[in-house]
Amino acid sequence: MVVAASTCRTETVFDYSWMNVVVAYWNRYPNPSSTHVLTEDTIQREVRDGKLFSRRLLSKTNPVPKWGARFYNNVPVKIVEDSVLDPVKKTFTTFTRNLGMTKIMKVDEIVVYSEQKDGSTLAVRRAYISSQVFGFSRAIRAFGIERFKANGNKASNGFNYVLRRMFPDSLVGGGHHQHVVTTTSPAGELPATTTTVSTTNGSLNNQGALKSAAKVGYEFFKSHASKIAQLFSVKN
Repeated sequence: MVVAASTCRTETVFDYSWMNVVVAYWNRYPNPSSTHVLTEDTIQREVRDGKLFSRRLLSKTNPVPKWGARFYNNVPVKIVEDSVLDPVKKTFTTFTRNLGMTKIMKVDEIVVYSEQKDGSTLAVRRAYISSQVFGFSRAIRAFGIERFKANGNKASNGFNYVLRRMFPDSLVGGGHHQHVVTTTSPAGELPATTTTVSTTNGSLNNQGALKSAAKVGYEFFKSHASKIAQLFSVKN
């Protein structure tokens, strides 16, 4: 069976140190932008080779469009989140995937938080969205991309809310905020790219470079999506 897929890539700069972002990450729920997150539980955590490996189980819900009601009800969906914290390289990588309704819409998402030269923290989110619903795959994937972007904005706003409360006097990096979104169509289709930027300082990123990066990201997910869970999973 050939499963068509779409990808989306976002970038957000948090004006807080990498260490503050990592600390706030474990305390980001609840916040005013996270009403769709119902529960979160850490089910396993261990240190290997100087890195912290964690696995968490989250329960989330989102309203579905009217056309989506024919496929599934608006019931909570379980999300498994694996993460790797590298204190030496100062990178924090999370990989999430939905456990239910994967034939309707499967979302594999990787987020990498890394320290920037100005002391701020860059979060790069990539999502690989696929569907096996014959005749509705394109619509479902388009819905998934839009939902991913909308939730990404909410997540960033909610995260900033938590950071401001936890570290009210710790702004770094000039106090700017940048959010870039790039979407790419599946192979064989004309690429559709949407870029939105909200910033008070700095210049717009080159759209061609973002488009190229999105294509690379798609090829990466296409080749490795089935292996990502194993690479990031916690050993028993």
